[in-house]
Amino acid sequence: MNCLIIAAGKGSRLRSKQDGKPLIRILGVPLIERVIRSAKAGGADEFIVVTGYGSERLSTFLEALGHRLAVPITTVFNERWEQENGLSVLRAQNHLTAPFLLLMADHLFDPAIVLNMSGAAPVAGKILLGVDGDLNNPCVDLQDVTRVWVEGGKILRIGKHLTPHNAFDTGLFLCTPAIFAAIERSAAACGDTTLSGGVRMLAAEGKANAFDLTGQFWIDVDDPAAFGRAESALLRRLVYKPNDGPVARYLNRPISVRISRRLVELPVSPNQISLFSFCCSLFAAGLFAVGGYPALAAGGLLAQFASVIDGCDGEVARLKYQCSDYGGWFDAILDRYADACLLFGLTWHVFSATGGHWAFVVGFAAVVGSFLNSYTADKYDGLMARKLGGRPHFRLGRDVRVFVVFLAAVVNLPLVALGAIAIVMNLEVVRRIVLCARAEDA
Repeated sequence: MNCLIIAAGKGSRLRSKQDGKPLIRILGVPLIERVIRSAKAGGADEFIVVTGYGSERLSTFLEALGHRLAVPITTVFNERWEQENGLSVLRAQNHLTAPFLLLMADHLFDPAIVLNMSGAAPVAGKILLGVDGDLNNPCVDLQDVTRVWVEGGKILRIGKHLTPHNAFDTGLFLCTPAIFAAIERSAAACGDTTLSGGVRMLAAEGKANAFDLTGQFWIDVDDPAAFGRAESALLRRLVYKPNDGPVARYLNRPISVRISRRLVELPVSPNQISLFSFCCSLFAAGLFAVGGYPALAAGGLLAQFASVIDGCDGEVARLKYQCSDYGGWFDAILDRYADACLLFGLTWHVFSATGGHWAFVVGFAAVVGSFLNSYTADKYDGLMARKLGGRPHFRLGRDVRVFVVFLAAVVNLPLVALGAIAIVMNLEVVRRIVLCARAEDA
C-alpha cells in the first residue's frame, strides 16, 4: 500500500514550538515520524511526502528516517506550497497509479484505522474518506475542522462551515487516482484547488464514500491548544494496560505517566530507566537490612518509588517507538533481582530484630511465591487475553507485593508483609494453575 503524506505547509500557528510543523516534536518524536510509523504499523510500505516550507531540512530528516525504518520514502517538492493543499496532492500525481492512502503530516491517529481502511479498497473512480460521527469529540477543534454530511455511507456535502453537518473530516483518505482529476475539475470549474474541492466534485457524482471512524483516536495538531490535547490524548492511551494489577492501574500508572511525560524530552533510554529503577530497589533493600524503623520506612518509600518508575521504561519505549524484545526481557530480569533483594532485605530486618530463624522460612516462602507468580504470569495473561478480548482482568503481581512491602514498612510490620506475600502470592499461583488447567481441558 502506497501512502501519500501532505507536509508542505508552514504551520505558522505552531511557530512557538518550532519552525517547520512536520518536524515539531510531540512527546519526543516529530509529528511526521509519528504519522509514518502509524501508517507503517497499519500496513503502508511505501511513502511519498510532498514538501514545501523548509523542504531541504525535512527531506534530509525523511531520508534518514527511511533508512531507520527500512521503508522507501520519496519526497516531492511543491513550489506553490503557500496555496491550497489540493496543489500538493496534484504534485504526487505521477507517482501514484493504484489506490493509495492520503494522510496529513499533522494528523495523528490509531494505526488500526489504516489497517481497517486498507481492507475496504474503493472501487475505481471513487474515494473513501474517514469520518467521525462524534460531534462532541473533545479532540476536535470546532473552529478549524472540516465538516461533512453523510447519508447512506456516502458524502453528500463537505466544507469548513457546513451547516448542518453530521460528521467531521478526519483527514484520512483511501483514494484512487480519481482524486487528481477531481481536484483539476474543481480548479477549472470554480477556482477551488483545495482537497475538499476535489471531494465535493466526487461527492456530486456519488463517488465519495464515508468510512466511519467514530470512537477511534485521531487528532489534527494545528495550534498550541491542539498540541496540548494531542499530548494528553497520547498519554491517556498509555494508562490503559489490560494486564496491570490494581495498584499499577489506579496508583502507579497515573503517576508514572506524568513522569514519563518529562523523561521523553531527555536523552535517556528505556533500558537506562529500568536500570535506575533496579538501583532504587537495591538501595531500598540495603535500607531494610540496616535495621531500625527510620531506615525501614525510608526503604519502603524508596521501594514504592522504584515500582512507579518501573512503569516508565515501557511508557517511554512506547512513546518514542523504542520497544524491543530485549528491553522487555532485560526489565523482567532486573525485576526478579529487585524482588529477591527487597524480600531478602526485609527478611534480614526481621531476623535482626527478633533473632528468630523462622524469619528465613517465611522470607523463603515469600521469594518462592513471588518468583512463581512472575513465572506463571505470561501463560495466565495470555489465557485472560483470549477469554476477555483485551479487557482488564484480575491480577495480583509485582505491583501488589511491592505496595504491601511499602505499607508494612511505613507502619513497622515487616513480618506481616513477608507472611502476607508468602500466602497471597503462592495462593495466586495455585489459582492460575487451576484456571489454566481448566482451559486446557475445555
